[in-house]
Amino acid sequence: MSGKFSNQVAVVTGASTGIGLAIAQGLIAEGAKRVYITGRSAGTLNAAVETLGDKAVAVISDVSRQADLDALRAVIEEQGDRVDAVFANAGICEKNPLGETSEAAYYTMFDINVKGVFFTVQTLLPLMKDGSSIVLTASICSSNGMEGLSLYNASKAAVRSFARTWANELKGRKIRANVLSPGFTRTPLMDNGLGMSESDIAELRKHVEQITPLGYMAQPEEIASCALFLASDDARYVNGVELMVDGGLSQI
Repeated sequence: MSGKFSNQVAVVTGASTGIGLAIAQGLIAEGAKRVYITGRSAGTLNAAVETLGDKAVAVISDVSRQADLDALRAVIEEQGDRVDAVFANAGICEKNPLGETSEAAYYTMFDINVKGVFFTVQTLLPLMKDGSSIVLTASICSSNGMEGLSLYNASKAAVRSFARTWANELKGRKIRANVLSPGFTRTPLMDNGLGMSESDIAELRKHVEQITPLGYMAQPEEIASCALFLASDDARYVNGVELMVDGGLSQI
């Protein structure tokens, strides 16, 4: 590895599994001094730390709760750390057919996917170094209008909008804000959020192979490597963009 994050401190929300965990693994492999990871389940967080090793600090945190975000900030402050990169990755994906969606489902989706991203960044901003980086996880669904996912799609469109504004608003501190928008990726969201069975996932995989120019469904590590690029000095002149990592699907 090249040590692109040597001696740096990063925060990755929603890092118990999937893309978030892969981002944390990549940061540590590239020399990060400390990586704070968050999630809502102590069990999966502890398992993640066992995978990541002693450079990972697990904090049980629900990004939709300001008190939890304040507690995360306090843990970082107690360590005396300043933050080089924030990966606001935590999010959920659940189906909500129009005409069958409850008000509670609306609030849950937007509390986690939109409010959670906004207040994660706002809460950690005072701890971020000038010239540091923000990477927000959105989705290609923010612009493709996937059926039955109107709340998810709209929530990710809001995330994309945040990066445009923050790239401008944080220019005085030279903090970059970019968006990572994955395409079809095999993560636990398919099982836990969308409630898909193994046969459902196998069927989706075949569909993705047919419609995606590169011909396969991504693994979390392939998405994470692009998140690391956006946060690294390799992307030091990249600001306010949306990087679609989807095997070319959104371009055809």
